[in-house]
Amino acid sequence: MNYRHHFHAGNFADVFKHGALVRLARALQRKSGGLLLLDTHAGRGSYDLTAAKQGDTLARAPEWPDGIGRLWTREDRPGELEEYFTFVKKLNGEHGSAADPAPRYYPGSPWLLRAVARAQDRVALCELQPDEYAALRSECLYSPRTTVQPLDGYTALRAMLPPPERRALVLIDPPFEAQDELARITQGLRDGLRRLPGGTFVVWFPLTERAGVAEFDREGGLRRAVELPPTLLVHLVVNPSAPNLKGCGLLIVNPPWQFDRELRPLADWLAGALAQTPGGGAELRWVVPET
Repeated sequence: MNYRHHFHAGNFADVFKHGALVRLARALQRKSGGLLLLDTHAGRGSYDLTAAKQGDTLARAPEWPDGIGRLWTREDRPGELEEYFTFVKKLNGEHGSAADPAPRYYPGSPWLLRAVARAQDRVALCELQPDEYAALRSECLYSPRTTVQPLDGYTALRAMLPPPERRALVLIDPPFEAQDELARITQGLRDGLRRLPGGTFVVWFPLTERAGVAEFDREGGLRRAVELPPTLLVHLVVNPSAPNLKGCGLLIVNPPWQFDRELRPLADWLAGALAQTPGGGAELRWVVPET
C-alpha cells in the first residue's frame, strides 16, 4: 500500500469517524472493567495540517478546511461532539496553536484512543506502511499500556482476540486501495466475532462506486456472509452529486445499548455543518436490531 492519510487528515470523514469513536469508547467505559482498544489500520498518531497540501509528488488542496476547519470557531456544537473537539484543541494547545484562527494539528485515531483510555484499558495499534509505522511508534514511545506493531490489521483480529480483558472496541479503517478490501473486511468480522462474540467492531467505509460499498452495506448483503449480532449502520452524505466521494459510513457491530440515540444527533448536526452541496444528510438504521 502507498496510502498516506496526510492529504485527508481532518476532513469531513475524520470528523464524523472520530467524533463517533470518542462517544462509542465512552459508552463502553460506563462499565468499569478493562477494555482493549484495537486500531487495525492506525496510520500515524497525529498530523501537521500545514503538510496536508504537500503530496508525495504533487501539491494538492488540503481537505481539512471542509472538515475540522468548519468546526473550529463554531459555538453551537452538540454535546455529543464536545469531548472530541476538546481533544483536538488539546493537541493544538500542546503545540501552542489552540488559539489560532484555524487548526494546525489534527489527532489520528491512535492519538484519540490513547486519550480516552483509562488506567485499566489497553491500546493496540497496527500499521504496515513503514514510514507511518515509524512515526506512530515514535509518538507512542512513552505511552503506558500501548503497543505498536507493524502487523496486518486483519491478522491482528486473529492474533489479538480474545483479549485478557474479554472486552474490546475494534476500529477497522482501511484505505480501500486493495481490490479485495470488502472481502477482507467481511472475513475479518467473521474472525473477530468468532473469537469475541461480544466485541464491538467499527468499520469505516467511503461512499463511492469504486469501493463497491453498495454491495457491502445493503441490507442482506453482509448478513448473508456473517452471522451478525445487533448491528447499526449510519451514512453521512456531504456531496450527493460528487462523481467520486459522496460521503462515508460506519458499520457498528455490537454497539452499546441504545447507542443510536447518541449517534443520531451527532450525525444529523454534522450533516448540516459539513454539507458541501444541497441534498445530503445523515441516515441511520439497524441492520440487525438490538433486542
